[in-house]
Amino acid sequence: MERTEQPAPSLKLMHFGLMLAGLGTALLGPILPLLAKQWEMVDSQSGLLMTAKFCGAFLGGVTVSQRLRWSLLVGLFAGAAGFGGFALSPSMILGCMGLFVGGFGLGQIITSINILAGRRFTAHRGSALSLLNFSFSLGAMLSALLAAWLLPHFALREVLMGFAGLFVMGLLALWMQMRGEVSGDENFDAVSIETGPPQIGLGGRVYLYFAGLLVLYGGLETCLSGWLTTFALRYGNKTLAVSEYTTLLLWMGLTFGRLGAAAVMLRVGEKTAQRWSLGLAAMFTAALAMAHSAGSIAGFAVVLGLSLAPFFPATFALLIAERPTARQAGIVVAVSGLGAAALPWTMGVISTRKGSLQLALALPFVAALVLLAMSRFPPRTRQGAD
Repeated sequence: MERTEQPAPSLKLMHFGLMLAGLGTALLGPILPLLAKQWEMVDSQSGLLMTAKFCGAFLGGVTVSQRLRWSLLVGLFAGAAGFGGFALSPSMILGCMGLFVGGFGLGQIITSINILAGRRFTAHRGSALSLLNFSFSLGAMLSALLAAWLLPHFALREVLMGFAGLFVMGLLALWMQMRGEVSGDENFDAVSIETGPPQIGLGGRVYLYFAGLLVLYGGLETCLSGWLTTFALRYGNKTLAVSEYTTLLLWMGLTFGRLGAAAVMLRVGEKTAQRWSLGLAAMFTAALAMAHSAGSIAGFAVVLGLSLAPFFPATFALLIAERPTARQAGIVVAVSGLGAAALPWTMGVISTRKGSLQLALALPFVAALVLLAMSRFPPRTRQGAD
């Protein structure tokens, strides 16, 4: 057997892996009302499901190995096991356990693929990462779309088991690619492809700066995507199926915004794209909190997705330009899981205590403002010029 033209994982498999990660990341939003009814949960309990998944994602990200392809393999296995277990869970507690394992897999997948891509694509890194993360957003968009299409016809357990099966397919594909490399050329140096140029490592202030950006962004995005279906159901006076399409609109904005961001970042710096993204996100989050109709909620969902689209690829490109070690990059990406675990849960607590999910949207609004302020005053880095 001849060695493949691309090292494992191939670019197609990287896109497939991030699409699965997007599906898993956005999984709870569209089905949360069903789970809340099935397990008789209040908002604060529903938030625990998000917390379990993103705590697992944090652990997955911080434990990524220097052997990035093996981390991807582990991530696909954990995704299959965790989401399969979640599908079969009869209670909220067991569901949290399954989501924790599945989240661990998501953390391994997202972190390993983004580090591999950031090191392979050195020219126009922000644009390349934006195109690759288009697949992540596409998966998240499909999560809402498939929920609206499939759940009226199939049991939730069957849909979730099918999702777990996709991880098994990715696992087998990666294993075959890695076996093909070994049998094609035993002297093939896979390590050099994984590590890329020598990694210097981040200084303390820069390390904390990027970690702070990602933890707040993880919370901001998940607050919006995780609670939007419930928000639209309560304040848009629509059915569950129609409310699920509102979450779909958010992810459509993110998905096609990533394509636009890829083109924009060929012409402007990543820092400029990052700042415009945060300013618009803060403005539209405030507008969403004041929306009182299904049409206005849907419209703000779209523009919120478009405004958030450039942030992650731009920020990760700036991070990789600082040449962090694999462990440092993994931890920076992983801490987004802490924000994604803590802020949506806090939103649920605020909503339960104050009796208003609209009031709870103040939390992601403040997060966007803090991120904007941080982007305006970064620490001195190697890539100081915009």
